[in-house]
Amino acid sequence: MRFTISSPVMPDAVVDYNLLNGKWQIVQQQNMLHERTKVLYGNAFASSAGKLSSDGADLSSEDLGDCDWNELSEYYACEYYDVPSKDGVLVPLTLVYSRKHKQEGNPGLLHGHGAYGEILDKRWRSELKSLLDRGWVIAYADVRGGGGYGKEWHWDGARTKKMNSIYDFVSCGEFLLEKGIIQENKLAGWGYSAGGLLVASAINTRPDLFRAAVLKVPFLDVCNTLLHPILPLTAIDYEEFGFPVDHEEFLSIKKYSPYDNIQKDVPYPAVFVTSSFNTRFGVWEAAKWVAKVRELTQYDPERPVILNLTTDVVEESKYLETKELATETAFLIKMVNNT
Repeated sequence: MRFTISSPVMPDAVVDYNLLNGKWQIVQQQNMLHERTKVLYGNAFASSAGKLSSDGADLSSEDLGDCDWNELSEYYACEYYDVPSKDGVLVPLTLVYSRKHKQEGNPGLLHGHGAYGEILDKRWRSELKSLLDRGWVIAYADVRGGGGYGKEWHWDGARTKKMNSIYDFVSCGEFLLEKGIIQENKLAGWGYSAGGLLVASAINTRPDLFRAAVLKVPFLDVCNTLLHPILPLTAIDYEEFGFPVDHEEFLSIKKYSPYDNIQKDVPYPAVFVTSSFNTRFGVWEAAKWVAKVRELTQYDPERPVILNLTTDVVEESKYLETKELATETAFLIKMVNNT
């Protein structure tokens, strides 16, 4: 049996498990050269720890130590909390931070998605190392609408119950500040696609909670988009967000749609919005949202709302992906660390 093992503090490992003898071996894992990895993450690899054979050694725990896993728990810690939401439902919250740089009142980045019944991706991501080593806490909120706890959890954050996802995300942000895990005015949000909807709606609900946010190809103008069936949406999108022809669902969508709920004359966090002409969520959604936020909210030159557009398919180019991630990271550091 071949499977992939994931962890917030270990690069993905492709593993073979032999059902006949109960033994397993790593087939492939990022940064398998332990000496270089250990130097990269803080100290030299102990010579007595042993080495992997090039032909794929037997990795039975009886024969080999933990060092054979390229896991980073020596340098980074992972914690789990159950956070009560607005209605008392407990929302899973996962934290990752550097053991060396963790202290009270660190800056932090809160991730969320909460749509389509998809499980939030909490795998180790090398691009976050730059933030972790600067003392940032990376948090993952498994809000309702996602797939962490089955279909009931999913549908409890969809259609007319979509506000549950937003309340869950806001509650996790408030928890991080109340417990002193993240310093007040140093919390940022991050969302991709439908996760961008979640973060933008959370900003509309509690703009004072966040100092900055990154929205990647976000779904922002929900009501208008769903009212135009010629746009590149599918039946599953109507099942997920609601069918605006139905009066009750139309009112529900208007309540959470990021574009329709921007607060007037209120200071908003700094926001970096990326979109592409090659995504199924129209590039005009990001452009309209940014323009409306700039027009309605209280202007602050230290909290810019930036729109980054591209005609390229970023996901198809490792170089473009790296460039975009570096830009997002630089934006977060500048906006949050300078407060």
